[in-house]
Amino acid sequence: MKLAKIKSDIKGNQLVIGHHNRWFPLGDFSGYENVTRLSDIVADQQLRELTKLVESHGSELDMTDFSPEQVATIADRDANIWGAGLNYQRHSDDLGSEQPDSGPGSYLRPASCLIDNGQYIELPSQSGRVTAEAELGLVIGAVCKNVRRERWRSVIAGITAVLDMTAEDVIRENPRYIPWAKGFDTFCSIGPVLVTLDEFDEKSLDSLCIATVQNGETIASAAPSEMKYDLGYLVEYFTAGRTLEPGTVICTGTPGAAVISPGDSINSVVEQVGTLTHAVR
Repeated sequence: MKLAKIKSDIKGNQLVIGHHNRWFPLGDFSGYENVTRLSDIVADQQLRELTKLVESHGSELDMTDFSPEQVATIADRDANIWGAGLNYQRHSDDLGSEQPDSGPGSYLRPASCLIDNGQYIELPSQSGRVTAEAELGLVIGAVCKNVRRERWRSVIAGITAVLDMTAEDVIRENPRYIPWAKGFDTFCSIGPVLVTLDEFDEKSLDSLCIATVQNGETIASAAPSEMKYDLGYLVEYFTAGRTLEPGTVICTGTPGAAVISPGDSINSVVEQVGTLTHAVR
C-alpha cells in the first residue's frame, strides 16, 4: 500500500491511499474523516486495518486523480528527522573523509527545513557550496526504543525517498557544524509517497536503486546492499537509549552528492518508490 499527501488550499493537506494503482482519499473511509497526519495512521495495526478497508470497500468509492509531481511532503511538519552520514563509500570520497568505524555519522535536523515536492530549493547566503543528496528514508511506525537489529522491520511502517541538502563548505570547515549546515529552510524533501514495508522482501529492498540526478544526469547511484551500516543496524543505532515516535524519519545516507547552483534541476530517485523533483534558485 502507498500513502501520500495532496495539497489543498481549502482543507490543508489531505492523505490519500494508493492500492493496486488506484488512489482514494483517506477521508472517504469511516473513522478517518479528519485524519491528516502521517503519524496518526502509520502504526502497523492501523495500516493493516486500512488495507482491509480498501480491499473490501474500494470498489464502492470514487477514485481521486493523483499526480506525485507536486504533492505535499509525506513527513509531518513536526516530525523528527534523523540522518546517517558517510554510509556509502562514494559520498565519503566526495568529502575526502574516512567512513567511521564506530557507527555512522549522525544528526537531527529541524522539520522547518521541509519542502513539498516541486518547490524551490533556496540557496542560503551563508554558504558558497551546497550539495543535494538522494537517500532512502525509513518511516517509524511504532513507539520504539532499543530495537534489536534483527527486529528492525517490526517498527518500520514503510520507505520513502529523501532529498537532503548540505552546506558542504561548512562541513569541510568543521564537522561539528553538521546540524547547522543541514537545517536551512528548503534543505529537505521527503516523499512523494510512502510505500509500506510489506511490499518488499529483504532481497528486493537491498537491491533498490537510489540515485542523485542533476539536470538529467545521474551523479551517483547505489543500493542499500552497498551501505556500510545496513538498515537493521541503523534502526538499532538510532533507537538505542532513546524513544522514537511514529512518523519519525531516518535518512539512511546518500550514494553521492551533486553540487547545486541556481537554475539546476535536481532529483532524488528511489526505484519502486518515487521521484522528488526540485529546481534551485
